[in-house]
Amino acid sequence: MRKIAIAVTLAGALALSACKKDPPEELPPPPQTSTPTPSGPGGPGGVVPGTQEHFAQQMQGRDTIYFDTDRFDIDAEDQASLRQQAQYLQQFPDVRATVEGHCDERGTREYNLALGERRANAAKNYLVSLGVPANRITTVSYGKERPVALGSNEQAWARNRRAVTIVLN
Repeated sequence: MRKIAIAVTLAGALALSACKKDPPEELPPPPQTSTPTPSGPGGPGGVVPGTQEHFAQQMQGRDTIYFDTDRFDIDAEDQASLRQQAQYLQQFPDVRATVEGHCDERGTREYNLALGERRANAAKNYLVSLGVPANRITTVSYGKERPVALGSNEQAWARNRRAVTIVLN
């Protein structure tokens, strides 16, 4: 038994010594921090039209729609938000969007991923029905993995049951 312990110890020491790395002779250059150059004139406050920042500013909170528990249907309030999003996307035809589906913490990971996907697709389908080309919109489900409100109460759960539209340029 003692021979096995010694053999394991020596094998571990040998493996660790094989992983030893000498420091590089020359360090790589530091990362370049560049400020993106606007492709056109900035909008109000210097925000570039067609960017996520501009979209969020224009939507004034309507980039997010909310759902009832275990639901993925689009109600009248959601329709108004999605109409505003569609108008924005039609105004900027080079902008692509991703709709993120989210859920509250209740339920299994698998269930919430599937529900988040249904929520994202419901929002996408409504945007497409308003004339936004389907190939400009992708969907992703985060299930319960990215809550915006922490807590195990109805208020937090209601804020986490959502679909969020993010624009990409």
